[in-house]
Amino acid sequence: MANHEPLQDSDVTRCIKNCFSCHRVCLETLHYCLSQRDTHFQGKHIALLQMCAEACELSAKMMISGVPFHRQACVLSFELCEACAEACERYEEDAAMKKCAEFCRQCAESCRGMTGTAVHIPRSYEAGAMDNRNMWNV
Repeated sequence: MANHEPLQDSDVTRCIKNCFSCHRVCLETLHYCLSQRDTHFQGKHIALLQMCAEACELSAKMMISGVPFHRQACVLSFELCEACAEACERYEEDAAMKKCAEFCRQCAESCRGMTGTAVHIPRSYEAGAMDNRNMWNV
């Protein structure tokens, strides 16, 4: 992927912070889901929370270490954060889910900015057009 503009240190720092925050909130939400007695949360949603947390942690660690593949990790984080936010927003009356969706959206935007191809990432899949995102159906 070609870098169209040099990244600003403040952008990288903000993305790292957002990734670690999203990682933490997704894990907190995962534990919240597992602690619910009435367990109306599906296994796919719990798996999505876990994958989103791990992708965000990976992206942050790669940016910190200066690994040149951080852009690819940020694309993955962007996509998982978007999918996770959509899944959490389905539980609109649940404050924990609402908080998780907000952190995921914020992280997704930061990660999109780190990819170097932000304008080339299709936004059409927010409406469910991409096959990989439909697999979560949570």
